[in-house]
Amino acid sequence: MENISIQLDQVYGFVPQAKVAGYASACEAAQQKLHDKTGKGSDFIGWLNLPSSITQDFLADLQATADSLRQKCEVVVVAGIGGSYLGAKAVIEALSNSLGWLQADGKNPVILFAGHNISEDYLFELTAFLKKKSFGIINISKSGTTTETALAFRLLKTQLEEQVGKKEARERIVAITDAKRGALRTLATQEGYKTYVIPDDVGGRYSVLTPVGLLPIAVAGYDIRQLVAGAVAMESYCDTAFDKNPSAQYAAARNALYAAGKKIEILVNYHPKLHYVSEWWKQLYGESEGKEGKGIYPASVDLTTDLHSMGQWIQQGERIIFETVISVAEPDHCVKIPADKENLDGLNYLAGKRVDEVNKMAELGTRIAHVDGGVPNLKVVMPKLNEYYIGQLMYFFEKACGISGYLLGINPFDQPGVEAYKKNMFALLEKPGYEEASAAIRKRL
Repeated sequence: MENISIQLDQVYGFVPQAKVAGYASACEAAQQKLHDKTGKGSDFIGWLNLPSSITQDFLADLQATADSLRQKCEVVVVAGIGGSYLGAKAVIEALSNSLGWLQADGKNPVILFAGHNISEDYLFELTAFLKKKSFGIINISKSGTTTETALAFRLLKTQLEEQVGKKEARERIVAITDAKRGALRTLATQEGYKTYVIPDDVGGRYSVLTPVGLLPIAVAGYDIRQLVAGAVAMESYCDTAFDKNPSAQYAAARNALYAAGKKIEILVNYHPKLHYVSEWWKQLYGESEGKEGKGIYPASVDLTTDLHSMGQWIQQGERIIFETVISVAEPDHCVKIPADKENLDGLNYLAGKRVDEVNKMAELGTRIAHVDGGVPNLKVVMPKLNEYYIGQLMYFFEKACGISGYLLGINPFDQPGVEAYKKNMFALLEKPGYEEASAAIRKRL
């Protein structure tokens, strides 16, 4: 089978090819640090060889659990935040029928997400929707005390037990958590929930190929074996020398552009199903690289839609941006443009052409225009939008992120900055143990 590929020709007009190639030794050194576990954050690189370590027996167990939920539930709610939901949502949205939410066919449960916000209206509307539904819960939290997720799970667990009783609720709740510690592990043991482990050496934003991502994807009806197979292929493909390693080349190009003053990377797609892949990618790179006053700012657009909103800024705004375009080579369906006798819209010159040909010319024309306007472009080509190539794409970005973080000289596997808002929130809510912080923050208000 083909692999996804990367094209850098529209970068070299902004930084010389030799400059990008000059990162080869640094990329190989970074890759060696990953594999030798000698770099910063080496306790959190269990994702590196994760795809090839997943056994068929483990996938069969996940599938059996997914099938049990699929048989019992019209709706399955995935409770999690950050990497505990974005990977699964990205894959499910990429593979789903765009209008599937209007066409419930009874074959697959509806997958909903909770615990990723603290909106009272959202939780009211969710719980109201579930009142007459047969539903289950996948609760994802290493600690079991993350505020957003724990709050949502408490509400959902209470409702499920009221609707079906505690005994049946146990059969419809799966906990994905720490192997030994934490509130969720304790609760799961007490209640007898089916559980899966979040590996200690895999951070949330790298966890899509653990049960965190695989179980919800399987419940949604998609082929997790093919997803993992694609990631295994990319794991091998990216464990090579620089000139054959797309992850290393991507890391090198973006760091060369960053050094040349390009501070913002815009991930671009021309397929609306990839919207949440961009959201997953933004967390992966934003949380990994944004520290110590460094880091490329990750942004995204859905084109051609956003050309009618962000296109002007991209074309002529401050020249501190570059684009990485994800291009899907072949769509799943064929739609041809009909002829029209009146031709009032002037589109008869397109009659007989596939819609995808128009989309591809829009993609090419936009890339040329943006390059002419001073925006470097990288291109990542996916042969098809399916489980196998999404598995490839996600591993490609993960491996590149690890290499790129080391090129920046930071730890790409921690996130110390995300604790600041939590401390302030706990102090404002007067959480026990935060008395001094509560008094101090209230003096500032």
